Amino acid sequence: MNATQRLARFAVDLNYRGIPAEVIDRAKACIIDTLAVSLYGSTKPWSRTVSGMVRDLGIRGRSTVLGGNFKSQPAQATLANGVMAHAFELDNVRQPGSGVHPGATAFVPAFAMAEEKKADGKALLVAFVAACEVVSRIGVAAGNSVEHKGFHAPALTGTFGGAVAAGRLLGFKEHQMVNALGIAGSYSGGLIEFSRCQEGAMIKRLHLGKAAEGGVTAALLASRGFAGPESVLEGKFGFCRTFSDAPKLSYLTHRLGGEFETLNICIKRCACHINAHAPIEALQKLREEIGFEPQDIREIVVGGIEKLVTHHAIYQPQDLMMAQYSIPFCIALSLYFDPTEPDSFNEQKLKDKDILAMMRKVRLHTDREIEEKGWDRAARVTVNLKNKQRHSTLVIRFKGTPQNPLSATEVEDKARKLTRAMLTERQRERMFEAVHRLEKIADVSRIGDLMRVEG
Repeated sequence: MNATQRLARFAVDLNYRGIPAEVIDRAKACIIDTLAVSLYGSTKPWSRTVSGMVRDLGIRGRSTVLGGNFKSQPAQATLANGVMAHAFELDNVRQPGSGVHPGATAFVPAFAMAEEKKADGKALLVAFVAACEVVSRIGVAAGNSVEHKGFHAPALTGTFGGAVAAGRLLGFKEHQMVNALGIAGSYSGGLIEFSRCQEGAMIKRLHLGKAAEGGVTAALLASRGFAGPESVLEGKFGFCRTFSDAPKLSYLTHRLGGEFETLNICIKRCACHINAHAPIEALQKLREEIGFEPQDIREIVVGGIEKLVTHHAIYQPQDLMMAQYSIPFCIALSLYFDPTEPDSFNEQKLKDKDILAMMRKVRLHTDREIEEKGWDRAARVTVNLKNKQRHSTLVIRFKGTPQNPLSATEVEDKARKLTRAMLTERQRERMFEAVHRLEKIADVSRIGDLMRVEG
């Protein structure tokens, strides 16, 4: 039995009793976060473009399109909701980095298919965890060279999350799940050129919805007997060897069923790329300790993994998406505005003279110790002040990482902040209660009904 087949067997055999309580708790935190992030994302113009297209297609079903107050078929709802989840750089990720966004590409398709099949809460939880376990291992196995080659990793890995989530809720047997994974491999795609273009960076917002939709479609095809390569992950021309220079194939099944990847979910605090979170936190820590003001700064030096320099050294962002991807911009903005307030990130900030001037004082470089010790997404920030003082600090496990997680209250506070203009307090509290009691809910469509936006 190869790795693809072993992952498929795990996905179809997993049961609720076999999932540790702490894994269920982390899954529920991710679900609350994803629902709130998606609702907030539904207000953005790129999300409205996609949800409007889905509405106009007129393909009705039982799957909720969040923020749109209508329902569609699972693949179409997954496309729209996946775009919403990733619409504003607020969705959760796997930490350490592996190019995996569990909420957008495992929960979103699971929720859509669960509503379509009128599944209960336990079935939804198991489908989400199964998808998270599989897609996270695939992301780690493919390795960082995926993005070095110019591919956007979650746009590639996300198809497998969608396939497992949907396949599980369709009641797949092992051979059907193998076929779903095999088909999903051919839906993988997405280029990172958005970080270098003058126009068209909006495409990044589409990537995760597109990937999750592809996974759902792959599962639906597999349910009808369509076949895919049974060695899609580890084969000579399979996913890992094709997209990666040095795949770690053994991680595909590493402690499968004994060590749960779902515990590695990281929930974001700020509406910017995850690689900007440690630099922002380090700079805030220094400011609290020393008490300097922006006008006191001569230079800010940020050291981290190589990707900081190769992908995030953007000094002239042309639009908001590129700005949220730019570490110099995010660092500068955090000195003048609250980075945990999503509305701090807006088009007006692209022309803010203070932010633009501060960006020119930010220098990025690869930190040898961080690279050698494998402190993924860590940052060492040094502030050189005009009075010739120099202060430095290292942040390895920033707030939101699995080792330094947001508390249940903090997760709910983020959700309140994101949905304050869309849901009533009663709706929010009922949504929290429904997720916390998810294993007792007979039909998860109830959650979609609670998310209806009035006005």
